[in-house]
Amino acid sequence: MKRDETPLLPDGRVTEARLLGERITQLRQGLKLRQADVAARAGVSRSTAVLIEKGDPGRTLAQVLRYIHAMAPDVSLLALLSGEAPALIALHARKLPQRVRAATRNELRDLDF
Repeated sequence: MKRDETPLLPDGRVTEARLLGERITQLRQGLKLRQADVAARAGVSRSTAVLIEKGDPGRTLAQVLRYIHAMAPDVSLLALLSGEAPALIALHARKLPQRVRAATRNELRDLDF
């Protein structure tokens, strides 16, 4: 049975691990990949993939890097953490609200005030 590393880390590092997991999840969603497919490509079980995407600090660096590489071989860890990966930018753009219709002149005028 694996050891729980969370109590051994300061709270700030646990938060960073969760952020990394969130970014990995966002990358996968931005690329429109299924978790099971990425796990198979990376050579990890789906349960390990779930833990990686949760930001579990007990996952090895090698597992995390293999998982990222299985999704996007050209994306560096730095680009992923900074949010500069193209898939993350595209995912963010898709989540932005879209106008259904053009604003009328009166609506545009009201926005100016």
